[in-house]
Amino acid sequence: MPDRKQSPTIVDAVNFNLQLKPADKFTLRNGVEVYAVNAGAEEVLSLEWVFFAGNWQEEKNLVAATTNFLLRNGTSKKSAFQINEHFEYYGSYLNRACYNETSTITLHCLTKHIKELLPAVKELITDSTMPQNELDVYKQNMKQRLKVNLKKSDFVASRLIDVYLYGENHPYGKYSKEEDFNDLNREELLDHYKKYYQEGKLILFVAGKLPVNIDSLLDEHFGDLPNKTNGSSSIISTPSAERKFRVTNDANGVQGSIRIARPFPNRHHPDFLKVQVLNSLFGGFFGSRLMSNIREDKGYTYGIHSYLLNHIHESGWMISTEAGKDVSEATITEVYKEMKDLREELVDEEELLLVRNYMMGSLLGDLDGPFQIIARWKNIVLNNLTEKYFYDSINTIKTISAEELQALAQKYLQPEDFYELVVV
Repeated sequence: MPDRKQSPTIVDAVNFNLQLKPADKFTLRNGVEVYAVNAGAEEVLSLEWVFFAGNWQEEKNLVAATTNFLLRNGTSKKSAFQINEHFEYYGSYLNRACYNETSTITLHCLTKHIKELLPAVKELITDSTMPQNELDVYKQNMKQRLKVNLKKSDFVASRLIDVYLYGENHPYGKYSKEEDFNDLNREELLDHYKKYYQEGKLILFVAGKLPVNIDSLLDEHFGDLPNKTNGSSSIISTPSAERKFRVTNDANGVQGSIRIARPFPNRHHPDFLKVQVLNSLFGGFFGSRLMSNIREDKGYTYGIHSYLLNHIHESGWMISTEAGKDVSEATITEVYKEMKDLREELVDEEELLLVRNYMMGSLLGDLDGPFQIIARWKNIVLNNLTEKYFYDSINTIKTISAEELQALAQKYLQPEDFYELVVV
């Protein structure tokens, strides 16, 4: 029986022995890889179909995103209304999303209804018709949304900084324009759909309270898809020669949207994990240097953050904030001051312990439940990494020294390497 008069021992998160629950891997008869985490107390599961059908694969701007959106807007047998009604009848949630390299269909449902829902998802993958009337409505809605968003400085800033980093024609840099929506046609969508969904490469991720026959169920419904590997071309980024930009989007605006960013290697680079620790110290959480200085001390902003971009082929290091127009330049000056301090001074052990504990605590949160665990595995698989990457990240958090962090700051936190943008 515990002694209620004795307080429990406090253990720093850095001393936790975190373990990543293994994912079971099996292969359907057509070679489709399935990663499964059978865990959780509730009778629910998530299924994610990941296609290599993102912006990287499209031949014309917006084709990938539009095709993905219209997947559930009609088949030869069901209208968009009937499709939505079917999934809602079983209390499930079906979503789709398009990213730079991949696109997804995600299903959340009660475990007991999976047999009734899998055929409906199969129908979307093999028999979507991209009806012209649905495309017309989509184009109209997206153009209206674009007009509204273009009045927002943060939206414009986020578009432009990607162009400066990668080039307007690069998958990471291109953005939507009204004429791009006008130029969309149904035949191009159907071509993309056939090549990258009906016949394209697929990976499945499933987690939750799984039925015992989940492997045979998935093989029954998706084991006959062609699952072809369509070659992905190598695309070279063309960053801007200029480094500093000031854009007036609204002459009467009172707020400046600030983006400061530099190119950075992807997760396979030996410095990536170490720089994640440096980034947390610099601007990666509420107790970071940037927050302490620019929010807490100067009061220039409600929040400022730095982060490494979540891209597969190449990454970037971004600092993002909104500040009053009259203090935007001062905010940038303080960002560079914090870079200088990290280059010239060693971080003390107390602050480094705080960062270690924060990062370990974040990892612990990422392992809280089957859906979070499969998301971690998805990140590992899609970036062509192994389970070792997870444990290497923990080891880096626990062991990186102040001297190593200073050396990384001297290597990467050089103002002349960063693109600088303010949009008012």
